[in-house]
Amino acid sequence: MRRRIVAVVGTLALVAVLGLSILLVTRQPYSATSITSPLLGRSAPAISGSEFGARQFEGRHFSLAGERGRVVVVNFFASWCGPCQQEEANLITFAWRQRTHGVVVLGVVFNDTLGAARAFDAKYGALYPSVDDPNGSFAFHYGVTSPPSTFVIDARGRVAAELIGPVSVVQLDAVVARVRA
Repeated sequence: MRRRIVAVVGTLALVAVLGLSILLVTRQPYSATSITSPLLGRSAPAISGSEFGARQFEGRHFSLAGERGRVVVVNFFASWCGPCQQEEANLITFAWRQRTHGVVVLGVVFNDTLGAARAFDAKYGALYPSVDDPNGSFAFHYGVTSPPSTFVIDARGRVAAELIGPVSVVQLDAVVARVRA
């Protein structure tokens, strides 16, 4: 009798582990959600400031208006944000792949200290510049309430897409391809 109980419990445990494994392997990866932003099709709100991040960006000045003619991916992030940490490798990969294709990636610090944001960029080895938003005015004008929030600005300076949550390289590639079409 005891052997039978052990066999039944063992079989049930095996079935549960197998079922969970199948669920985890076949589920879609967690990724950002594209939303219908009130900014879509409108001129992107201004962003400007001193760049930081990779050594080549330190001290340079960034102006969104100065990037006309290029697609710009603006990512609001914070060092304390788990999904921001999850997406950082994807942003770095995307920035590296697009560096010679007229696409600019910009990080904007959301509700965080400049020191923590600099440490975040250093930890992950960001290959794109970031700017500080010390009074939250950039986030306010973009309607950002929590990170990560990503906006794709077309070559004419209009908001073409907004993604909420951690972005993937595949998502960004698809959005940029659509914007260029």
